[in-house]
Amino acid sequence: MQGESPSSMMRPQRARPRPRPGQRAPRQRRLWPVLLPVGVLIVLGAVWCWLWYYAASVADRTLSGWVEREAAAGRIYTCRSQGIGGFPLSIQAHCVEASAAINSNEPPVAVSAKDITFVAQVFEPTELVGRVASPVMVSLPGQSTSFVANWTRGELRVRGVPPQPESVTVTVDHPRLDQVVAANQTAVFTADYAEVRSRIVAGSANHDPVIDTFISFTAATAPTLHPMLATPAKGEIDVVFKGFKDLSPKPWAERFREMQASGGSIEITHFRLDRSDSIIVGTGTLKVNEHGKLDGLIRVAISGVEKIVPQLGIDRAIGRGIDRLAGDQQAQGGLGALDKLLPGLGGALRDTANATVIDSLNKMGQPTDIDKKPAIVLPLNVSDGFVSLGMLPLGQVPAVF
Repeated sequence: MQGESPSSMMRPQRARPRPRPGQRAPRQRRLWPVLLPVGVLIVLGAVWCWLWYYAASVADRTLSGWVEREAAAGRIYTCRSQGIGGFPLSIQAHCVEASAAINSNEPPVAVSAKDITFVAQVFEPTELVGRVASPVMVSLPGQSTSFVANWTRGELRVRGVPPQPESVTVTVDHPRLDQVVAANQTAVFTADYAEVRSRIVAGSANHDPVIDTFISFTAATAPTLHPMLATPAKGEIDVVFKGFKDLSPKPWAERFREMQASGGSIEITHFRLDRSDSIIVGTGTLKVNEHGKLDGLIRVAISGVEKIVPQLGIDRAIGRGIDRLAGDQQAQGGLGALDKLLPGLGGALRDTANATVIDSLNKMGQPTDIDKKPAIVLPLNVSDGFVSLGMLPLGQVPAVF
């Protein structure tokens, strides 16, 4: 053979070793155990990429659908710039310098935020979680900022396929709402935590939806709304709305007209307000009359009524009566005018009036207990929008249409 010397050709060839009896012949190494996992990973990667892009398109259509639905209701949302990312585990839509024109409100308002990010999971692209960065400014169109809202974390969660929402949840950590007047800010609402959850519990978004709304908050104050709300409180309220025709985009006044026409109701299934010195719990049902005002009865149990009555404004009611008796020249004097005539007279009258009201409420209330603390049950009446606790007038609720 070419390349071999004569001596090597004459040399006897060695016989290949034969396997001993009972010994298996050595197998040749196969590559498929290595190539198969690699191929599977490549296929799974390709499938995952297709799934992500498909889910991203669904999430984008879902977000666009909600924006279009809001636009039909008179709420126009815009972004200075936006983009979609989040591959490979989620879908993220980022909106920089977001703004909204709420034309459905009267008067219309403009809202602006630094940025908003909506996130959807690959396997649940119709559930959007929006994270809104504070501050958020609210103003009348063409005017300076009227309100400023801040928080450490704000989240909006929307579930459903537009234009048919299934549920909406808003959660905020350490919210604070300030009113701005002449460059001065006054706190309107503060809390450690606040949450609002709304979901359809019967019917559908297109036909007779029954909506359950749950609101909760901790360490909340609203001193400018009412003196009783100046003390930090923890609370929760569960309300069921019945009588809406559907959830198509429309003003809330029209929805409440539908409720009135269908004989619907606002059912307060649970209400509780905890303060350091008192507790209030209650349940009841309200209806909307033909004038757009509320009628109904809410039975409330109050522990610590003697702490609450002085904050219900009895002295202001007495003061208005004194103003009317005193004439226009001393209008708005109230109990202060009595103190000028005789120091301490206004305070004595205030204390006497509060003590009389507390004694009357204790006599007319039904004894009970809340968390093993003595309490009384009283009727909270709402008649044509006018609210009274027993025989004690509290104020007027604005008409809903």
